[in-house]
Amino acid sequence: MTVVNPTEITLHQKSRVLEIAFEDGRRFELPFELMRVYSPSAEVRGHGPGQEILQIGKQDVGISDVRPVGNYGICPTFSDGHNTGIYTWEFLYELGSRRQSLWDDYLERLKQAGQPRPD
Repeated sequence: MTVVNPTEITLHQKSRVLEIAFEDGRRFELPFELMRVYSPSAEVRGHGPGQEILQIGKQDVGISDVRPVGNYGICPTFSDGHNTGIYTWEFLYELGSRRQSLWDDYLERLKQAGQPRPD
């Protein structure tokens, strides 16, 4: 996949959404919760396939800070203290492109774990 660079990034604190526009014209709204539960960090993903850790109770998570990481991504600090995931432009684009299927998968995994997400 060719990396598409962002042209605009906006944090919407009230709605807890990161809005990101890319140079190819695509624009995504990424809920903070989705970003947190799919964090690219080892804390969430583990150190190999099958070691992922389901994140529970993140529906009210916020983002208090966003640090740039080189010219290739950002590192958000979440209100629950999580701040180790580097979100590359490619990863954010993938999150946006697959938002609904990733969200549906997350809700199903919560349900299977006996932790359905309250609305």
